[in-house]
Amino acid sequence: MARSSAALRHPPAPVPSAPAGDFARKAPDGTSDQSGFLGAGVDRQRRRGRGTLSNASGRYEPLARIAFDDGWQSLDELPPFRTDVQVDATRKIITRNDSPDISFDRSINPYRGCEHGCVYCFARPTHAYLGLSPGLDFESKLFMKPDAPLLLERELAAPGYTPRTIAIGTNTDPYQPIEKQYQIMRRILEVLERAGHPVGIVTKSALVTRDIDILSRMAKRNLAKVAISVTTLDGKLARTMEPRASTPAKRLEALRQLSEAGIPTAAMIAPVIPAINDADIERILDAVALAGVQSAGYVMLRLPLEVRDLFKEWLMANYPDRFRHVMKLVREMRGGKDYDSSWGKRQSGDGPYAWLIGRRFEAACKRLGLNTERAKLTTEHFQKPAKGSEQLSLF
Repeated sequence: MARSSAALRHPPAPVPSAPAGDFARKAPDGTSDQSGFLGAGVDRQRRRGRGTLSNASGRYEPLARIAFDDGWQSLDELPPFRTDVQVDATRKIITRNDSPDISFDRSINPYRGCEHGCVYCFARPTHAYLGLSPGLDFESKLFMKPDAPLLLERELAAPGYTPRTIAIGTNTDPYQPIEKQYQIMRRILEVLERAGHPVGIVTKSALVTRDIDILSRMAKRNLAKVAISVTTLDGKLARTMEPRASTPAKRLEALRQLSEAGIPTAAMIAPVIPAINDADIERILDAVALAGVQSAGYVMLRLPLEVRDLFKEWLMANYPDRFRHVMKLVREMRGGKDYDSSWGKRQSGDGPYAWLIGRRFEAACKRLGLNTERAKLTTEHFQKPAKGSEQLSLF
């Protein structure tokens, strides 16, 4: 039978800059496969439709568990990773931040973890706080906050609350696939509409069009704007990087529908990955401009904490011939490191490569007339919700 071996926790071994030994293997179909770090790699069929290749323990765990076959080949019998959703019994829903390089000071995340499975997602390390892996656990073990709308209503009604735009989608996607079932995001929007509270949304999902009725009403009062991240126009690359997010074509169509409904829209190229999707910048901006967006922005690839090794693992498995070049460019814009978390630099990077990306982006936006005006939301309609006697749900 399959067994699990526990060992004292050690930092993951660095990823080699080229295939070596068993690091880059060939799957039966001839494509590159990955063994992962510390034996945490997961068989291709078990992780089918997922973004990352492994499921290493989180950084706070005292033990690292390594799966191995004791000779009976029973690892082949392990079930595939299926999406499991649990209740997050949070007591507060509005998260505050004081980061000087972020344009908002409060946000809401209806879900923890994200089924979209974007390999580069900078939110992955947050799953370590739950005792779970930032790898496959992050995209398959999800937590939903069913009481979010009632908690929001309570917090908006609190004495001393001062309204400012609430950002949603800044950590995990509020319109990820499980939102179809739980509709937490829609109920949050209903609360915000009743209170006359402004909201800015970022998503990779065309599911946002489901809520056009609410968003268009809010937009008429300058209470809502939506940004959709379009990282590539190549469907194959999108499926490899973001396996369960909407296709590029559906995201463009969502931007068109939102724009036609009078909702201020923006496009984000987030992230720009050196030598992977950086050649698409101008084409993406051409396409989103045709869809009717008013503004656009970009974020350079960020590799904090566990994301670094997960991304390198993915890069070696899918683009081994580009591994050295990609990581060389990443380090050139991060002061020789894989990541620099300095405020003012973490979003855009530094150095000649980062400068060139910035100038290309600015030139394309100027040519297309983007970013000449930005949607400004208002708080003039805000009215504190009446204090009710609603009881929070117990499931």
